[in-house]
Amino acid sequence: MSDSRPPRSRSPRMTGRQRREQLVAVGRSLFARRGYDATSVEEIAAKAGVSKPIVYEHFGGKEGLYAVIVDRETDHLLRVLEDALHDVHQHPRVLVEKAALAFLTYIEENEDGFRILVRDSPATQTSGTYSALLVDVAHQVEDLLVKHMRAQKYTSLHAAMYAQMLVGIVSYTGQWWLEASRPSKEVVASHIVNLAWNGLRGLEARPQLLTAERKGKAK
Repeated sequence: MSDSRPPRSRSPRMTGRQRREQLVAVGRSLFARRGYDATSVEEIAAKAGVSKPIVYEHFGGKEGLYAVIVDRETDHLLRVLEDALHDVHQHPRVLVEKAALAFLTYIEENEDGFRILVRDSPATQTSGTYSALLVDVAHQVEDLLVKHMRAQKYTSLHAAMYAQMLVGIVSYTGQWWLEASRPSKEVVASHIVNLAWNGLRGLEARPQLLTAERKGKAK
């Protein structure tokens, strides 16, 4: 008796590029949820429905896959922030607003990627780290601050330090917001700008600590 059932259709075989992108997507999800150390090549392969040698063939192992994912995320986030800061002729407050909102939008739309960036990288990961990315952003902010501070007759001697402060405010607030999930990114951005801009607007030419002044008077 012949089998009248239609032959089972086979899923089209992935190209090398498609398989690579699949492994990146799987690794991205696992690294974000479990971290680098807790994620194994076996788990990545099983989730992707392939054998371990396939992972090694494309990336040389877990470390290579992780490096590709981190490099992509850092490039993406850096482009987002560069786009927000590119028009140096805009008012400085507008640039702070655009940068804060762009950063929060990246977090909102790329939660897995951001979780990977802010996690501790393996000891062998020497480039493409979140801290290195923030250094690049701080350099751009420093250039903008120099122009603004000189226009306001402030010394730009400490522009690099102020740039680190601004980047830190946005970065750490973003990490908090990732877990808090509220309020909206627009509200968070408005408060970041409120603190950063109103603080910048009222800069003292020679800031001093009040505690230091009191100690001086007590002597």
